[in-house]
Amino acid sequence: MTKPEPPPSWAPPKHIVSAAAIVVNDQNELLLIRGPRRGWEMPGGQVEEGESIRDAAIRETLEESGIRIEITGFCGIYQNVSRGICNTLFTGKPVGGTPTPCEEALEVGFFPLPDALGMVTNNNFRERIEKCLNPEEQPFYVEFNT
Repeated sequence: MTKPEPPPSWAPPKHIVSAAAIVVNDQNELLLIRGPRRGWEMPGGQVEEGESIRDAAIRETLEESGIRIEITGFCGIYQNVSRGICNTLFTGKPVGGTPTPCEEALEVGFFPLPDALGMVTNNNFRERIEKCLNPEEQPFYVEFNT
């Protein structure tokens, strides 16, 4: 038995799901990476096929920063409706590793919170970090179009 062909106008969904972690250590310092295009930001990236969103946040943090984390909470979702991107945000704490730069993160480090927030020049990323650091704003759902 052959599978019927989908109608010509049908196309598979083209959504991207990503996950990011806002990681704060015991010294109240925030983990940031400096990418080659967007400057300082929190580690994160696309969820791979067959991977949980939570596990993607853990994997992306390790790949981009060299830091192993434990997820401590779910914060919320930012959805770019026009581009089909859902970014899920978690809080986490470091449980091992050493800050290690890579191709996606030219610099990596833990920075005191006020300094770290000043380093993040992308207002959208800074807003996400601030919402994740404020439990009274969680859970949140923010939709926008670009």
